[in-house]
Amino acid sequence: MKKVLIVDDSQTVLDMIAIELHDYSHIEAIYVKSHKEAMRAIREHRNDIFAAIVDYNLPDAPHGEVVTLSCSHNIPTVVLTGSLDKSIRDIILKRSVVDFILKNDPQSIRSSINTVLKVLKFYETTILVVDDSKLSREIIKAALEKTHINILEADNGRTALDMVNDESNNISLVVTDYEMPELDGLDLTFTLREKYSKVQLGIIAISAAEKEEITSKFLKFGANDFINKPATPNEVITTVSANLEILDLFHQVQELANKDFLTGSYNRRYFFDSGNAIFLKARRKKQPIAVVMLDIDLFKKINDTYGHDVGDIAIKEVKTILDKNIRVSDLSARFGGEEFCILLEDISLENVEKLFEKIRKAFEENIIETNEVTLSYTVSFGVAYGMESSLDEMVKLSDEALYYAKENGRNQVKTNTYNI
Repeated sequence: MKKVLIVDDSQTVLDMIAIELHDYSHIEAIYVKSHKEAMRAIREHRNDIFAAIVDYNLPDAPHGEVVTLSCSHNIPTVVLTGSLDKSIRDIILKRSVVDFILKNDPQSIRSSINTVLKVLKFYETTILVVDDSKLSREIIKAALEKTHINILEADNGRTALDMVNDESNNISLVVTDYEMPELDGLDLTFTLREKYSKVQLGIIAISAAEKEEITSKFLKFGANDFINKPATPNEVITTVSANLEILDLFHQVQELANKDFLTGSYNRRYFFDSGNAIFLKARRKKQPIAVVMLDIDLFKKINDTYGHDVGDIAIKEVKTILDKNIRVSDLSARFGGEEFCILLEDISLENVEKLFEKIRKAFEENIIETNEVTLSYTVSFGVAYGMESSLDEMVKLSDEALYYAKENGRNQVKTNTYNI
C-alpha cells in the first residue's frame, strides 16, 4: 500500500478527496490541515510517502511554504490553489511540482487524484535516456528523478537498442539525442519502430539541431514527440508525463479490447492472438503443450433456478479459482457463456492431470454464498496434450474431450494425447 499526503485546511476538500480515493485500495491517505501537521506527518512517514496533494495557502503557511516542504523531501507534489495569478504561478513553477490545479469545482479534485495515480505509476515505469553527452543525460535524469521514474542510461544508439531488446529492463519510453556515435537517434528510432509500435514503446527525440527537417524526420521515422535543446526541467517532465499518459490510455484501450467484461478474463480473440505465438514456439522446440477446455456442469439449471445474476457470479467464480491454481505464465480465456480455455506450456502430462484434478476438486468443494443463496457446482474438463498441426486443432480436440466428459457423468477430467 502506498501512502499519499493530503494537506488542506478545508474539511470539505478533505472529504471530497476521501470520496475520490475510496475505490483505490492500494492507496493509504494521510490527512492533515496545516503546515505543522504536514511536517509531523513527513517525519513519521518519511520514506513511505509516494506523493502529496497540498493546498498552496494554509493559515500557518500562506505563501506556499508547504509546497517547499514536500518538494524539499523529494515528494512528487500536486498543488491545489484557490487563485492562480502570475506571481503564484511563477513560484509554483520554480518548485518543480508535478502539477498545479485551480481548486474551483469537484472536477479539480478528481484531476488531482488522476495526477497522483499517474505519479504512482511512475514508480513502476522505466525510461531509457540516450545521449553521448554525460552532462545532457544528467540534466534529463535530474529532472525526471523528481517524479521517481526509473532511469536507465546509454551513451550511443547501439547500446540503447540492446537495452530496449532486453525484456528484463521493461522500458516504456526512450528519450534519445540525435547526433551520437555508432547509431544516431534517427537510425535508432527507425530500427526500434521496425519491432515496436507506438503503443508498445514511446520515443521522444531531443536535439539542439536547428534544421527544421530534423524534427519532421524524427516524427516521420516514428518518434512520438520532440523536445528542443536546451530544455527546462518542467518541459522535460511535462513532455514525458504526457507521452506516458498517452501510452497508458493505449494500454487501457487494449485491455478493454482483450478482456471479457464480466470476468476480466482474456477473451477468445486474445487467446488465439497470444496462444498462436506460444503454440509456434513449442512446435519449433518440439515440446508438447496442453489445451484444456472447461465448462460448468448443468449451468442452465443454475440460471433457471437462481436467475442470471447468480449465474454471472458462478461464471466469475471460475476465473477466481483458476487464478488461484494455474501459473502466471499459463494463458486462460473465457470463450463464451460458461466455457473457458487454458493453454499451458513447459508442463508434463502427469502434472497436467494432477493440476486439473486438483482444480476439479476445488470446484467440487467450493461453496458460494450470495444474495441469500447458497450455491455449489461442479465442472468438467477436456484436455488435449501433445502437438497437432495448429492451435485451432488442439482446441477442437480439447472440446471433443470435454464433450466426452459431459456425456459420461460430468465432474471429471478427460485427457487425450497426441503425437508425444
